[in-house]
Amino acid sequence: MRENFKKALQLFVTFFKIGAFTFGGGYAMIPLISKEVVENKKWATEAELMDYYAVGQCIPGVIAVNTAVFVGNKVRGLLGAIAASLGVISPSIVIIVAIAAFIQSFSDLPIVQNAFAGIRVGVCVLIFSAVAKLFKKAADLGCAPGARNYADMLMIGRGVAQNIAEAIKYYKIAA
Repeated sequence: MRENFKKALQLFVTFFKIGAFTFGGGYAMIPLISKEVVENKKWATEAELMDYYAVGQCIPGVIAVNTAVFVGNKVRGLLGAIAASLGVISPSIVIIVAIAAFIQSFSDLPIVQNAFAGIRVGVCVLIFSAVAKLFKKAADLGCAPGARNYADMLMIGRGVAQNIAEAIKYYKIAA
């Protein structure tokens, strides 16, 4: 029983760190999830993680939470799935509550607006990088991406380009 709790706590802490240090949602978390789960903890292989991403994208919910559930379930069953999913969502809840309490008092400051514009660009790059890495891994594993996957890649690339263009436009206006 003690071993189950210890492993569940380890899952919670690992996914809490992933949730706390990643901006931009599930796709931006993919590189950090891969580094922690595959390289550092060795809880899953690259192929298993790719399967988790694929299934996580097909079912309702956030891909990071779905992936956390799959990894947690593999490592420690239902308790692990609950611990990992709570770990990945807890930082967002804490941050959102803290920001909501103070947003009115500092949202108009130019430094805050510039910081959010910079974060937006960084998130776009992280998402694009994660998608490109997934395509490369899929090719390395012998998975031939279909036309739908290429269309998704183009749409993500278009969204990234639009967000970067808007951030550049914002910087020009602010300067």
